[in-house]
Amino acid sequence: MSRDDERREAPAAESQEGEQLALIRETVRKAKVPKAKPRTWRGATLADELPVARVLVDKGPVHLDKLWDYAVPAEMDAEARPGVRVRVRFGAGTGRVRDGRREGGGLLDGYIVERVAESDYRGPLAAIAQVISPEPVLGPGLLALCRAVADRYAGSLADVLQLAMPKRSARAEAEPSPPPLPPPGAPAPGSWARYPAGPGFLEALARGDRPRAVWTALPGPHWPGEWAAAVAATLASGRGALVVVPDGRTAARVDEALTEALGGPGRHVLLTADLGPEERYRRWLAVNRGSIRAVVGTRAAMFAPVRDLGLVGIWDDGDLSHSDDHLPHPHARDVLLLRAVHEKTGFLLGDLGRTVEAAQLLENGWARPLEADREQVRAAAPLIRTVDEGEVARDAEARAARLPTLAWQTVREALTRGPVLVQVPRRGYVPRLACERCREPARCAHCSGPLEARDADHLECGWCGRPETAWHCAECGGVRLRASVVGARRTAEELGRAFPAVPVRTSGRDHVLATVPDRPALVVSTPGAEPIAEGGYAAALLLDGWALLGRPDLRAGEDALRHWLEAAALVRGHGDGGGGGHGGGGTVVVLAEPTLRPVQALVRWDPAGYAARELAERSQLGFPPVSRMAAVTGPPEAVAELIASADLPEGVETLGPVPLPPTPPGRPRRPGDPLPGEDWERALIRVRPGQGSALAAALKEAKARRLARGEKDPAVRVDPLDIG
Repeated sequence: MSRDDERREAPAAESQEGEQLALIRETVRKAKVPKAKPRTWRGATLADELPVARVLVDKGPVHLDKLWDYAVPAEMDAEARPGVRVRVRFGAGTGRVRDGRREGGGLLDGYIVERVAESDYRGPLAAIAQVISPEPVLGPGLLALCRAVADRYAGSLADVLQLAMPKRSARAEAEPSPPPLPPPGAPAPGSWARYPAGPGFLEALARGDRPRAVWTALPGPHWPGEWAAAVAATLASGRGALVVVPDGRTAARVDEALTEALGGPGRHVLLTADLGPEERYRRWLAVNRGSIRAVVGTRAAMFAPVRDLGLVGIWDDGDLSHSDDHLPHPHARDVLLLRAVHEKTGFLLGDLGRTVEAAQLLENGWARPLEADREQVRAAAPLIRTVDEGEVARDAEARAARLPTLAWQTVREALTRGPVLVQVPRRGYVPRLACERCREPARCAHCSGPLEARDADHLECGWCGRPETAWHCAECGGVRLRASVVGARRTAEELGRAFPAVPVRTSGRDHVLATVPDRPALVVSTPGAEPIAEGGYAAALLLDGWALLGRPDLRAGEDALRHWLEAAALVRGHGDGGGGGHGGGGTVVVLAEPTLRPVQALVRWDPAGYAARELAERSQLGFPPVSRMAAVTGPPEAVAELIASADLPEGVETLGPVPLPPTPPGRPRRPGDPLPGEDWERALIRVRPGQGSALAAALKEAKARRLARGEKDPAVRVDPLDIG
């Protein structure tokens, strides 16, 4: 190679080398700084201030019911605030530590409760894996409420939070909530003037006081507007309000009344299960951010984080819908009582009747009665008439259509003025059948479940659903069946034959009517599904009272009276002109033994007197709500061991245990039922007044010890609804 060739190649090599160096420099400038390993943050720098977060892990067992410390990486410092949702590693052993960080374990969701300078735990901490959302959703007030509920019901904080927190929606979080509206003016008393203490109650709410009342509402259509006035008065004081009702139909009525009372939407929200997860979370966020200060909703709304709460209220607290089906089974009434005490709010328990728990609030002076005088009650209530079931058996017309002469005449006269409501305790056609000869209940040959007649021609099992085409009685060999309980559809069929010119409509669990027009019709309904009649019903028949009163339950009489009052309250009262210009008031006929106490309370429209007498009897016998109870259910060994290991308060009384009926194969298992193939027992633990908290704490601690040892854990339910 010549020297000239070398000179020509040298600049070319230098140029290529320079281009490579420039490319490397540019690549280095564009490269990101290496980050810690995702989800572990190995070697990551921690936050300069308060580098430890105490996290409530969303994991239910009671032996894990505490806060756990996690390290906060510097990159998360701004977002990892108290109240936000996070994801953390849980369950890593102490042997898996690298670069000062504990690794391993499964990813779980949780909430940051607080940030602290250092941890009480001296070993290495795992780092928070991820801040799911910077939206603070778990405020101090909601956290304190959930902790109080968990302690009262011997449950875990994580279980309560799962009930209190709606499912997250990122799209809803990204949307801004509207600005809060200024407080409305104080409302006029309106129909609250019918109650001597009503106007004063509204005035107390409007000036910022905290009145507490048990309200026995008058029958008729005015109570939704009265709830709206109470909420409006609370908003006028610059505070928030929360009202919990048993079902969506009731919530819709109160929502409509509130919209009218407050001059349109924007001041309150409706929280019910049928909204859908995203819309429910959007409304919940508006409440949590302080944009909305009033909430009406069903059971889960009892935890709604209303700012500056001034009033909590519950309607129809005896309805079973107010008790949650999920652990730890809190009751909305008790949760709102906790809120009223802890957040220092007003309290209003409203009902057409009165539960024994409400009567106890009045007896111990915690709340005051809010009720009308007897003249107002007589004007608003319909006429109540009774028919002895012995008379039904002797009456020829009753044998033809299950209606005694009095009921027949009442229906025939009322149909000239409007619709007639017929309440039947059971849905279906003939939901219970028995042998006509020996009265033995008809059972399925496959699973021994009860046979039901879905219509006039078909039999099938109520548990496994198998059709039955050749039934015969196993006891006497009979082949003919009789109805031991007649359902709503069979009743509608019989009434249709008795009054062929009148349309018959049914309302029940499968199809619930909201309203019926103000024209002659027979409306057959199960309890709780009664539609509202425009202008009120002209009459009502309450059939088969024995089916409600004969249940083997402490609350059978109270529940029967509540269902009757709810149906009778839809009938036109005596003092309203018959309901919109109709001639005369309405009449209610109840088919039950007239001398029974619930029937007499209905005739006099005196639910307060009935509840007071029930409370006095339970006080003598030591039954709830005077005492506190817990039910322990499970395999016999587990029940006995848990009770023996619990540090129960002095003077505790254990009732039982008693065996529970086994769950037959094929029947859907309900909460609290034994597992198929297992024999379970239930024991009731009763303590004196004032020892309920000690009982719950002792049972929770005993459960935690058993779970930590991996032993089988029986179910514990504090304040069970069904105690037999």
